[in-house]
Amino acid sequence: MSELLKGILQDSETNHFEDVKWQLALEISKVGIWDFNAATNQVYFSRPSKAIIGFEDDDTFGQNINDWNDRVHPEDREKYFQDFKDHVNGLKPIYENKHRVLHKDGSYRWVLDRGRYIEKNKFGEATRVLGTHVDITDYANNEQKVKETLDLVSKKNIKLQNFAHIVTHNLKQHAGNFESLLEFYDEADSENEKLEMLNYMKTLSKSLSKTINNLSEIVSVQSKPDLDIEKTNLRSTIKSVLKDLEYLISEKEAVIDVYVKDSCHLTVNRSYLYSIFQNLITNGLKYKHPNRIPEILIASDCLPDRTVITIKDNGIGIDLNKFGKHMFELYKTFHNNPDAEGVGLYLVKNQIEAYGGTIEVESVVDEGTTFIITLPNKKIQY
Repeated sequence: MSELLKGILQDSETNHFEDVKWQLALEISKVGIWDFNAATNQVYFSRPSKAIIGFEDDDTFGQNINDWNDRVHPEDREKYFQDFKDHVNGLKPIYENKHRVLHKDGSYRWVLDRGRYIEKNKFGEATRVLGTHVDITDYANNEQKVKETLDLVSKKNIKLQNFAHIVTHNLKQHAGNFESLLEFYDEADSENEKLEMLNYMKTLSKSLSKTINNLSEIVSVQSKPDLDIEKTNLRSTIKSVLKDLEYLISEKEAVIDVYVKDSCHLTVNRSYLYSIFQNLITNGLKYKHPNRIPEILIASDCLPDRTVITIKDNGIGIDLNKFGKHMFELYKTFHNNPDAEGVGLYLVKNQIEAYGGTIEVESVVDEGTTFIITLPNKKIQY
């Protein structure tokens, strides 16, 4: 045998050994190989590639050009095809895509799919693309769990901030009311007036205790993933708020009309509902028009699937063209009222949305403001 022939045989044996070595390495690593030939419109899948979706023993898998494509999750399919198309058209130097593929057992596997063309025709078109499949299901599932955890932490953080603002806003409101009543008490000219102020203070003291109890309930609510809800009479809740605000209503000489049926009930978080009415009614009194006594109308429309609540006042109104986009943002104020904090409406919106409801506002400067609240009629799950 000539030295040249011996060299050829040795090189052949070496190349074969190298092919077997790399093939074994790929099988151990569970990296799948695919080879697409555009000229023959055929695709080859290695055993590890087919094993990812349960077809490792199926020699017919891949004979149809769309055997893999048809199993790509419908939600991932558009981007899957577009990424491949962008590569073969020269828009991306490497093809890369993450998608879900239907396993033989009916479940989906996440696959990291990478490839690159290795041959072109005389027109510069890619005619052969070689790529890999890597099963990243565990990674994708863990990534989703991390995302869900971060979302949960973010929601809890928002709830915590919301609670902190509730504490600051509500307690400051009570402190201001106590301060005003003490001033009125000092300025009272008769014992009857002093006694009247003391009675208001007693009412305010009860209201403060109730607020603290409500805040305690909210702490309990914030520690749970969902709001505690209970069947609540809407009219009774409104009357309770009006009773607690009696001193302020009397001071402003306000007229408040309530058109809510006794039969109207909501399955809600009671503390949130109370806080919503307290803030909106207080705003209607605080921002009264200087040339007329404040009038507030509260009405409801209790429908089978939702309850629509309207709170309308005849106060100074808000310029929605100027401030409409910022109505419910934190620390945004729209009048030169020294007591304005820009917290109340922020809390109201967050509490309504936490329950799955919506709030809209209509307002005309110097005429008044109307808030329209829509709350879904939820059922208690036993």
